[in-house]
Amino acid sequence: MKTRTKTILHDREFLTETVEKIKREVGKVIVGQEEMIETIIVALLSDGHILLEGYPGLGKTITVKTVARVLDAKFQRVQFTPDLIPGDITGFEMWDPETRKSRIQKGPVFTNLLLADEINRAPAKVQSALLEAMQEKQVTIGRETYPLEKLFLVLATQNPIEISGTYLLPEAEIDRFMFKLKVRYPSYGDEREITERQIRDEEAALGFVLSPKEVISLRHTIAEWLPLHETSVIVKYITRLVRTTRPEEGNCEFGNLVMYGASPRASIALAKASRVYAFIRGDEMVLPEHVHKMAYPVLRHRIILTHEAESQGIDSDDIIEKILHRVPILE
Repeated sequence: MKTRTKTILHDREFLTETVEKIKREVGKVIVGQEEMIETIIVALLSDGHILLEGYPGLGKTITVKTVARVLDAKFQRVQFTPDLIPGDITGFEMWDPETRKSRIQKGPVFTNLLLADEINRAPAKVQSALLEAMQEKQVTIGRETYPLEKLFLVLATQNPIEISGTYLLPEAEIDRFMFKLKVRYPSYGDEREITERQIRDEEAALGFVLSPKEVISLRHTIAEWLPLHETSVIVKYITRLVRTTRPEEGNCEFGNLVMYGASPRASIALAKASRVYAFIRGDEMVLPEHVHKMAYPVLRHRIILTHEAESQGIDSDDIIEKILHRVPILE
């Protein structure tokens, strides 16, 4: 393991091939959905959580399961329902009649990859319990606080809000997700291949690519190889982009369309995501094109629109596109 980790830390070509290998292995099971797979890889390497939105049956759940297998990571899935309670996520304290002592039964949150399936069907108390885990990487059971795994990633799926039985997630929880990815229907060719694979009923043999410890090592490597200083042009550009999402910054063009914009947490997330994206693309520095690519998944759930914008059929991606065209790279 030490030799392998050292190789990763010092061989950029090996790293690029490793990322491509993850994509190939996942591609043995998942047809298409390249953007979803790539975003999950970026999230893993930038220590961020993902909200996957799309209609049922688009492969969200199986994709997360497959990534966990390729990483040899611990994986747990929770199906969120209206009758779920916080203890179903975090765990609970129970009385053991044999020892006549209370003991802790840890919940599914004690894992590397947690799939929160249909998260917007859960009650507010359950969402709050998950929020603590996402924010603090620890949970409280009884009177004790327990740390979670160093590699801990929540990949939550949600159905579009117009589907019955779904509820809007609280803004505070939405902001904890680094990315929001819209999962779309496959193309004709991809859908045909999916059908053919299911008809054959063959289970793909997946190879192990990275361990959770190696993922953590890669995070440090990326930060060392592509440092982002507060005086850098890209950091200044990212900060101005995020500030432009806020109506109170005097952006009259969006004043009647945006209720409120992205927080400083979005600036941090966009900087981290752009750096990782540049790294896995094999570039020597973070470029504006990397920022533009990551701006949509990082910002779309953090820009809250007015009723006027919704009535005009304008979504947050439209606002992001306008901002990217409006804000100059150099001051």
